[in-house]
Amino acid sequence: LCKKAGIKVVMITGDHKLTALAIAKELGIFKEGDIVLTGKELEAMNEEEFENIVEKVTVYARVSPEHKMKIVKALKKRGHVVAMTGDGVNDAPALKSSDIGVAMGITGTEVAKEASDMVLSDDNFATIVSAVKEGRRIYDDIKKYLFYLLGCNISEILIPLFASFMGLPLPFTAIQYLWINLTTDGLPAMALGIDPAEPDVMERPPRDPKEGILTRKETLLFLVFAPFITTIAILLNFIDGLASEPLVRARTRIFTLMIIIELLIALSFRSIKHSAFRVGITKNKFLIFAIIVSLVMQLCVLYIPVFHGPFRVTFPEPQDWIIGLASALVVFALLEIAKEIVSKMRW
Repeated sequence: LCKKAGIKVVMITGDHKLTALAIAKELGIFKEGDIVLTGKELEAMNEEEFENIVEKVTVYARVSPEHKMKIVKALKKRGHVVAMTGDGVNDAPALKSSDIGVAMGITGTEVAKEASDMVLSDDNFATIVSAVKEGRRIYDDIKKYLFYLLGCNISEILIPLFASFMGLPLPFTAIQYLWINLTTDGLPAMALGIDPAEPDVMERPPRDPKEGILTRKETLLFLVFAPFITTIAILLNFIDGLASEPLVRARTRIFTLMIIIELLIALSFRSIKHSAFRVGITKNKFLIFAIIVSLVMQLCVLYIPVFHGPFRVTFPEPQDWIIGLASALVVFALLEIAKEIVSKMRW
């Protein structure tokens, strides 16, 4: 699993070279072409010599605390993010100098725990792998939450802007804007923030630490394309409504359409790279619940007369629902197709 996730495991031990090699082979750490290095051999090398081979070394035997520091320093110089595990007092300097120091919670000394960033309560290496998976999930969910909020809000800015340029009335009233933000940027956005991990979360290499949270592909897809097609869908429906209906009915149609689109594309925003169907439409139960609650809230506004005055809406016609759902599905389908195309781009 570590290899699939782009994590290289290096074994550092005080055992004999042959013992260390046998254990490393059994665990799958050592493979053909790798180097086994002892503390004496490491001591005989200068910094430059060691840095040239450090990425090929997977087993270190008979090493001292000073050697561990040298290993951590060399790996960091080569641009690696280094996590170091240890339990003894002698491990403390290396734990402190690594990017992530991991101490054993059961067998570890207090000195090692104090020097570490993380303590394993069960002393199980697999827990570190689980922590990496959880960290990647959290980072992905932050991006989903951010993209969804930004994408929806960009649409909500573009729609009145383009409508003004085209000489159209304002598509939404102030209270309708507030309601759209409450129903779509509230529960659905929060549900995206606790989305389950994607299927391949541990099958991709670590991201570049220098990489920004907004990559070019993701910006193009979620902050340009998604708001643009949403804006087009809303304005086309608004223009069509104005041609044959009073302003209040045209606004009612696009008011509902905007909410349906934003709730539907929340399913697409569950994955930056994969189809909504691959990650599972119903995998995030909280998101499904949030969408249902938001739709029920919108139905209350549309079908309970007391809300019609404040929200400036009227009872929708059956064809409004048909047109709205069809338009929302087109936007969703285009976003899914664009996601597939953009994910294959080599830039």
